[in-house]
Amino acid sequence: MPLSADETARYARHIVLKKIGGIGQQRLKAARVLIIGAGGLGSPALAYLAAAGVGTIGIVDDDHVSLSNLQRQIVHRTVDEGLAKTDSAQRFATALNPHISVKAHPVRLTAENGADIIASYDLVLDGSDNFTTRKLVADFCARQEKPLVAGAVNLFDGNLTVFMPYENDNPSFDDLYPEPPQNEAQFSCEEVGILGPITGVIGSLQALEAIKLIAKVGKPLVGEVLIYDSLDVTTRKMKYRRRTKA
Repeated sequence: MPLSADETARYARHIVLKKIGGIGQQRLKAARVLIIGAGGLGSPALAYLAAAGVGTIGIVDDDHVSLSNLQRQIVHRTVDEGLAKTDSAQRFATALNPHISVKAHPVRLTAENGADIIASYDLVLDGSDNFTTRKLVADFCARQEKPLVAGAVNLFDGNLTVFMPYENDNPSFDDLYPEPPQNEAQFSCEEVGILGPITGVIGSLQALEAIKLIAKVGKPLVGEVLIYDSLDVTTRKMKYRRRTKA
């Protein structure tokens, strides 16, 4: 997809990057990316994907903005309290970059609607906050052969990985998470809290992985989990692989 003069000026710092260039930026313009959740992870991911010129961005969220969100969900403002998060996020992204299209899906992704929503996109970023939704998104993406960039945060830590189980015998969501977590509700941010900037770190890294996949540069985090500990300021990568069936 050709770039206009305004777009060429806007994305100049991408275009001069040898591994991105004009072709990579055109790939970003042609891409369709779905973000699950307009919260702590979805907010920075949306901001950087919109700024990068991803041509079509979808946002799935059935929640409304509350004051407690604003400590970390940076696309929403105080005046947005009570507004649907998809509307607030859409307003933010289109104000940041008028060259992109932002599609709001003000619903909870379910077994009934998930396949149809995901089918319209090339790549999915999961910023949801519960295991059931993460598992559902991963299953739909695997069936439809869509790359999935999955992130999660807890207290002061975060992690992310990329699932592409339909290629090269790569591991799947079930290989990394064979069982649901015990007492998941006890570890929700409502119960134990979350350090705001950790969501910015992981959400931004999710956007970075998506841009790499779209522009076809670098090595995606397939078969590896990147783990970030903000208190010790450390990162490490843990490998995982497809489980052998009995």
